[in-house]
Amino acid sequence: MFGIRSGTPQPGYTVTGRVGAVQIRNYGPRLAAETTVEGGEIGSRSTGFRKLASYIFGANTRPGGGSGKIAMTAPVEQAGAGGSRIAMTAPVAQQGSNGRWTIRFFLPAGMTMATAPRPHDPSVQLVEIPAETMAVLRFSGSPGAGSVAAHSERLLATLAHSPWQPEGSVVAWFYDPPWTLPWLRRNEVAVPVEHR
Repeated sequence: MFGIRSGTPQPGYTVTGRVGAVQIRNYGPRLAAETTVEGGEIGSRSTGFRKLASYIFGANTRPGGGSGKIAMTAPVEQAGAGGSRIAMTAPVAQQGSNGRWTIRFFLPAGMTMATAPRPHDPSVQLVEIPAETMAVLRFSGSPGAGSVAAHSERLLATLAHSPWQPEGSVVAWFYDPPWTLPWLRRNEVAVPVEHR
């Protein structure tokens, strides 16, 4: 009714520590579909989401023929393109660099490169994400560019005086549909880390 995610699969993780409000999470290997688009942060997120939604809703070819829907997961990830790393499952994730953004959907657990449907759109690629340790800060509210930037700064500032060293770029993860009431939204910013 209010756009709250209910039973949407998410990549599994284990919380191994905390630094203030920041969780340290271990993620196993994951498979994702991603696309890179040019433009502003919010417009690119929308364009990338539509391309990936088309793929999971049937614009694909399954191994052995035919097409079919793929279960929606969360988050969607947005990350800066051009050498920046992106990690996603359900949420949607976003990261940007020089006006290029990579948007990623994590595919359901158990799906592999051999079993995942191939996208019809050549701008959508399947990628394997290795196991990694991520520092994650959760926040609610509108996932606008200013909010993502402020929470990214807070995440990095929290880690600055901790034994966890960032090892890549901050990505944004979005778990809820756009019509979700802002105070019910689950958003996160995350960065890969190593223990010093």
